[in-house]
Amino acid sequence: MNIVEESKRYAFVEKFRKQIVSSYNKLPQKRELNREQEREIQAYWKKYYGHEIPLDWHRYFYARTGLYSPKYIPTGVYRGEIVYRLNQVKFGIAYSDKNMLDILVPNIRQSHIYLKNRNGHFYYENEPVSKQEAAEKCANLGVVLIKPSLASHGKGVQILKIENGVVEETGQSVLDLLTEYKQDFLIQDLVRQHEGMSALNPDSVNTLRIVTYRKDMDVHIMYAIARIGRKGKVIDNESAGGISVKVHDDGTLDKYAYGTPEEGLIERTDSGVKLEGYQLPFYDEVKDFVKNAHLYMPFQSIIGWDVCVDDSGEPLLLEWNTNPELSQTAVGPAFGDYTEEILQEAMKHPNTRVYDDVSWRTIVKYIVNKFRLRQ
Repeated sequence: MNIVEESKRYAFVEKFRKQIVSSYNKLPQKRELNREQEREIQAYWKKYYGHEIPLDWHRYFYARTGLYSPKYIPTGVYRGEIVYRLNQVKFGIAYSDKNMLDILVPNIRQSHIYLKNRNGHFYYENEPVSKQEAAEKCANLGVVLIKPSLASHGKGVQILKIENGVVEETGQSVLDLLTEYKQDFLIQDLVRQHEGMSALNPDSVNTLRIVTYRKDMDVHIMYAIARIGRKGKVIDNESAGGISVKVHDDGTLDKYAYGTPEEGLIERTDSGVKLEGYQLPFYDEVKDFVKNAHLYMPFQSIIGWDVCVDDSGEPLLLEWNTNPELSQTAVGPAFGDYTEEILQEAMKHPNTRVYDDVSWRTIVKYIVNKFRLRQ
């Protein structure tokens, strides 16, 4: 790799490094790596990745959780190198449209979609309709969920009651609602979650984010977290103040959940449920469910699944992610026992990530930084 390409990669990683430094600065308590730990981390990554790495991610997770490990995955390396070697991201970009989910895996149980808008075009029950027809067909859906199909972090998600062509919460017509959302959105059944999940926070659908790794016909669960909403919040995303807690292999929750960097360790949900040892319902079924679903996705070796358990006790697929964020605060090193295998496997494949061009100033900065690291 020539110096220009190295500088592009450096600039990409630097963008994410600044974000984790910002998060570190918000921590109420700081903890620094010692020299021996720093040497161990760099030796580990030189062996399995071929390069030294910025230590800011390891410093952040060590400071926040008290758990030291050389296996933490730097976000910049993960997004810039690992995913783009193991996953066919060009497929993932198109497949990540939430309106594609029932088409991609029609045999995997999921919430029913009534209306789709794709690139401005309407489809009711997967049949093309005009905007006026869409409004008429959705006039009496009852309680449903509407959300953007290309956005993330719960943006634009609303629970609505539609009767006689009117949205009860706002008084607007269905036609006006469709106009407000413009394009690329969907209306689907509202999930009725199992009481064992609802107890964690009755105001939101509390989901499981499970990250799987596939090699040949074997699908491994690298980690699972329960994402739990806060009181009065409809969604469970951390961006909306939600919390995340590790799920053990037997379906019990870990002792602590984590929210924003400013928050301390969380032992109970807003509804008063103690997290440690709490048994999630039908977790063995959920594990089998995501492993089976991954076998139908041939272009991605790493996938993040968002699953809920409905009121009948069956897993329901909500979303999948071809480039899932890693929840290393809650679970520790994201790849766990598979870290070495995944890094070695990734390095066998070409990197399909195309980095943005950089200025000469960035190239010079990279050269200076590289020289300092060698001192």
